[in-house]
Amino acid sequence: MEQVGYDTYCKLLDEVVKEMQGIEVIEEEDVQIDIAVSSYIPDEFIENSTQKIEIYQNIALCRTEEDIQNVIDEIIDRFGTIPKEVENLIEVARIKNLARKVGVTKISEKKDGIVFIYNSQKFNVEIIDKLVKQYGNRLKFSPGYATLEINKTSDKQILEDIEEYLESNFVDEKLDK
Repeated sequence: MEQVGYDTYCKLLDEVVKEMQGIEVIEEEDVQIDIAVSSYIPDEFIENSTQKIEIYQNIALCRTEEDIQNVIDEIIDRFGTIPKEVENLIEVARIKNLARKVGVTKISEKKDGIVFIYNSQKFNVEIIDKLVKQYGNRLKFSPGYATLEINKTSDKQILEDIEEYLESNFVDEKLDK
């Protein structure tokens, strides 16, 4: 498991289970997130490593807002009030889902901003005008990626800015986070 990474392990496990159940597995693009935000399950919150792995897996397998809400409810029911680090971990799962929907394959933090790398085949060029109007000179486009200057005051603010940007990539449609 350590060699392939936890998210990949969870994805492979989910695919095997679905194949065994006869459910068609749709290949989805993995989203890499490399940002300086504390997102983990503290030992003080869940001491048992088996339970901790189960919660990491449940979070990694979330694909809809309903899935995320179910995991949140389960965590609260089993372990109590959710610490900030776990809230951040859940927010990262939301961000991954949004990124998949708009064709972003990687989100990384740079000196003054966040870089969003797009799958060129899924990028909707019609959205560029809307994004430029919304973000002005805080947003720079280059072939295949966009860089957004953000205010890095807190982990929560960084995650909110990323989520807001990804939501802005939708063209006048309701989205199921």
